[in-house]
Amino acid sequence: MESPADTGAGQDRMRHTPLSRMAALAGAGASVGLNYLKYYGQRAVAGGPAPAAREALDEANARRVYETFSQLKGGPLKLAQMLSMDEQLLPRAYALQFAQAQYSAPPLSWPLVRRTLEREFRLPVEQLYEQFTPQAAHGASIGQVHRAVFQGQAVAVKVQYPGVADSLASDLRVVKPVALQMLGLREVDVAHYFQEVEARLQEETDYALELRRSEELAAACAALPEVRFPAFHAARCSARVLTMDWVEGETLDRFADGPASQAARNQIGQALWDFYDYQIHTLRRFHADPHPGNFLVREGQLWVLDFGCTRALSEDFYGRQFALMEPALLQDEAALVQALRGLALLLPEDSAAETGHILSVARSSIELLARPFRGASFDFADPGFMRAIYEMGEASRQDKALRRLRGARGPAESIYLNRAFFGLYSLLHRLRAEVRTGPPLPRAVPVG
Repeated sequence: MESPADTGAGQDRMRHTPLSRMAALAGAGASVGLNYLKYYGQRAVAGGPAPAAREALDEANARRVYETFSQLKGGPLKLAQMLSMDEQLLPRAYALQFAQAQYSAPPLSWPLVRRTLEREFRLPVEQLYEQFTPQAAHGASIGQVHRAVFQGQAVAVKVQYPGVADSLASDLRVVKPVALQMLGLREVDVAHYFQEVEARLQEETDYALELRRSEELAAACAALPEVRFPAFHAARCSARVLTMDWVEGETLDRFADGPASQAARNQIGQALWDFYDYQIHTLRRFHADPHPGNFLVREGQLWVLDFGCTRALSEDFYGRQFALMEPALLQDEAALVQALRGLALLLPEDSAAETGHILSVARSSIELLARPFRGASFDFADPGFMRAIYEMGEASRQDKALRRLRGARGPAESIYLNRAFFGLYSLLHRLRAEVRTGPPLPRAVPVG
């Protein structure tokens, strides 16, 4: 057991109470609001500051928000991680700051970690593990990971941050106005999406649920070639602690940015594609957190590390969502209208002009996003494909006609499915992989 004296620096406290966390978030929001008021005041007096002034403003605000989120961890930091996955969803300064949430957060100090472990198992840490490294190997939004040895096996111990589960709902209520301001959205139009995010985040704080889902999905995906999962040690797992085999390897982004051969890239890319294809179209439950830190590459195999965030697909939603993949839909306006209304992307109260604009945007989106399914294989190295997706996202963000649309658009189930596909496409593009794809047709009765 390493000495606590060797722990190094770490965050030595967390704001636990709703009042203290609300105060921190409100303080960040007030600071951001004051900065923008100053900016607009300067613009009114001086006739408009240089673009560099707005960039500096965004950078300062983004840094202030991220520092607050990273100290609070939990829901705010997880929200930053989710938003950072789409480079076109946020202003550039926020996207760059929030990207840090995909890999690491300031770790908690050893005394807080020790206290959590001993509270969960009612034994001193020295009796729980033969060795335990006090310094965190990785820090994330909900918990941090430490290296240890259990029954002679090198293990990873994920310890949840204190108070995260209890404060999640109040955190999201306070952070919602900040997020809406960054995204330029109206709360009434996206309330169902925030409810969906809160439900999934609540699930992520239940490590007992994560253990069960991890073991179920690993067993269901066991036959997939080149996809592997770490084994868990149930005797050292609880609602706030998970212990699993330690897996050595490269994170997926480091592998992708390294000197791997094209054959190796294609092999890992195929494993990643098959993993999501099988989950979505056969199991109807999928790993919904596809950022590169959740995957390792080791000896030509893809290791999946984290099942904290998963999403089940109802048969009704699955059928309506993937009806949009039918190639004939783009030539049949009546069928396209029906499909879009089935997903509440078109509403009965939409005017003729609004309907026409939505149909035009939908045709372009469907044609682009369904390209990987239109042939037997697809080359994700094509720079034009992801560039077109980014440009489409930016155009939608700037589209005043879309922003003026009223009403809650799209089912809440779609948010994590869209996130999974965007993450999958982004990772495959980074790998520069060519993979066998084909049409997304159901192949089996869902399990679970």
